[in-house]
Amino acid sequence: MDPSDLRDVLAAVRDFVRTEVVPLEEEIDAGDAVPDRIVAQCREMGLYGFAIPEEFGGLGLTASEEVRLAFELGWTTPALRSLFGTNNGIAGHVLLEGGTPEQKREWLPRLASGEVTASFGLTEADAGSDPSSLATRAVRDGDDWVITGSKRYITNAPVADVIMVFARTDLDAPGNRGISTFLVPAGSPGLSVGPKDAKMGQFGAWTADVHLDDVRVPAEAVVGGPDGVDQGFRIAARCLAHGRLHIAAVCVGMADRLVHETVEFARTREQRGAPIARFQLVQGLVADSVTDARAGRGLVLDAAGTFDDGSDTVSGPAAAKYFCSEMVGRVADRAVQVHGGAGYMRGVTVERFYRDARLFRIYEGTSQIQQVIIARDVLGKAARA
Repeated sequence: MDPSDLRDVLAAVRDFVRTEVVPLEEEIDAGDAVPDRIVAQCREMGLYGFAIPEEFGGLGLTASEEVRLAFELGWTTPALRSLFGTNNGIAGHVLLEGGTPEQKREWLPRLASGEVTASFGLTEADAGSDPSSLATRAVRDGDDWVITGSKRYITNAPVADVIMVFARTDLDAPGNRGISTFLVPAGSPGLSVGPKDAKMGQFGAWTADVHLDDVRVPAEAVVGGPDGVDQGFRIAARCLAHGRLHIAAVCVGMADRLVHETVEFARTREQRGAPIARFQLVQGLVADSVTDARAGRGLVLDAAGTFDDGSDTVSGPAAAKYFCSEMVGRVADRAVQVHGGAGYMRGVTVERFYRDARLFRIYEGTSQIQQVIIARDVLGKAARA
């Protein structure tokens, strides 16, 4: 994207987030829903397709451009980003990374416009960070595949129009092999979605279980066509690497907001007739959070650059996601500490962000999985069994 166009997009998103969404944060948290008018504005602004190529109706942002957009989105409730994050991220990238030309033409324009909302159906009760335990199965039956199994904690499942379902197609293949990805439209016979999960935080961002009871799909539903059979884990790994960069950038945006809230409180909250900003122990907490946020921003920008040029598409995103998801938790904790008792009360921004931030260390690969990815990348064969 032309630099001036990118500046215009970022400015528009910043204005939208801060003038339209921020005033609604408490309403979204209390009602566990993003207002319809905000959803409509996101569609109009092209946010459902910022990472989808222009040829399919998206904005076609590079990773370096996308993370700058995510910095702005991170300023407010994660429920906003969750509306369209999967279309651009792990679900949309399933098609970008492994889809046939026909699948891309059929689905990507509708994902980019927001006509269709997609979900990424990988996680199961016993298969989260380690897909080798995947129990969902797909068995060939004539020209069709029949899928049976259950998925857990699937983002946007209650409103999804299509779910990218990962299922084991070669029951004898070891570990992560023998897994394929299927395009399963909502409403398919045998497909059902459970009630919305009751979560600790990130209200307004819906997740739910997905159940597949002999769901029959045609052979054309395999992502990548015949060549995509048994290639599901390879596709998932590449999608998740991109998603980790995005999540890392969102964490930086949230850290920036938390620093802002901390600084404003320290400037205005008085003890003994003076703002607590004068207390050196408070200054130390602020300084640590500012340093953490700046370090995260630098790491994300560097990782996005090496992702774009292809020199590091593995450990860079993992390091960014690992550091930034842990970092925003530290910044949120300090923000609550500076606020004192007020920081523990519902209705205070830092209390809500404290709950929201905790999930970032878990999804798109836990911090421990990121450690393994980073270590194995630098240690090579010596780190592998």
